[in-house]
Amino acid sequence: MKKVRWGILSTAKIGREKVIPAMQATKLCDVVAIASGNKKAVKTIAEQLNIPVVHDSYDKLLNDPQIDAVYIPLPNHLHVEWAIKSMQAGKHVLCEKPIGLSLAEARQLLQASQQKPQLKIMEAFMYRFHPQWQEAKKMVNDGKIGELKTIQSFFSFYNTDPNNIRNQKEAGGGGMMDIGCYCISQSRFIFGKEPVMVSGTVEYDPVFQTDYMASGILDFTTGVATFTCSTQLSPYQRVNILGTKARLEIEIPFNAPTDKPTRLWLHTKDGTEEIVFDTADQYRIQFDLFSKAILNNEPVPTPLEDAVSNMKVIEAVFESAKEKKFVAV
Repeated sequence: MKKVRWGILSTAKIGREKVIPAMQATKLCDVVAIASGNKKAVKTIAEQLNIPVVHDSYDKLLNDPQIDAVYIPLPNHLHVEWAIKSMQAGKHVLCEKPIGLSLAEARQLLQASQQKPQLKIMEAFMYRFHPQWQEAKKMVNDGKIGELKTIQSFFSFYNTDPNNIRNQKEAGGGGMMDIGCYCISQSRFIFGKEPVMVSGTVEYDPVFQTDYMASGILDFTTGVATFTCSTQLSPYQRVNILGTKARLEIEIPFNAPTDKPTRLWLHTKDGTEEIVFDTADQYRIQFDLFSKAILNNEPVPTPLEDAVSNMKVIEAVFESAKEKKFVAV
């Protein structure tokens, strides 16, 4: 079976600990190269992960004719720049979320991608591909909870390390870009449409100047989604999807473990049904599906327009918090 030959831009923690091992376990990915300006670090990591080719600059990796596609786990502020450069070099692109720092950046990338229709590009919201989310989506669509009315989501962790990229404003740090984007994405995914209005409140760290806690209300006309995300609260995540007949509860919605089963519960007037999913690696599933789109020249699972729409909502939440009123999306 033919494989897609992948290059990795940077030695980011998520790449070396989560994503690259998942890629190497897939049927359709061949990780052939990794790049970083830190020659010593990238060589060590390449040896640890059995990656055969090391480049000491991103440009050299993009100019490598042995590479078909590029995975970008760079800091947020570099996503759009290097995604565009990757496409200009003729590479397919899977870029970590958020796709950019603003709606304008997201639209810039979409426009650039439309000039290269032969190349595949996607924002890496891996959670959607986990079996628990596929089942949740199906159950909602099949009317198992009645009419969908509201989604409540919470995602938090505690990190006040000034050296952590999430606490660096110039790099696109902050809770909304890091984890709030998941809350917004899954609400749009489950409702299957875009919110028309949003309201938000945002609190900023006085030292980092990044948003450390944000809450939002997304009005989908037929229902409402609410969320809170924080980088300075006790670690927790949960999603509840409520309809007129039942409630779906997803235990570990976003960073589902790869070493143990996951669960969701269907709560009805007759009791609670527990649905258990076998261990699954959502990164692995994501890369197999994206690679399949490349090999078969099919549409990617999630089009880039979705990333633009997600950024539009994120921006509206920030605007609402600033203006202290509901904002149209």
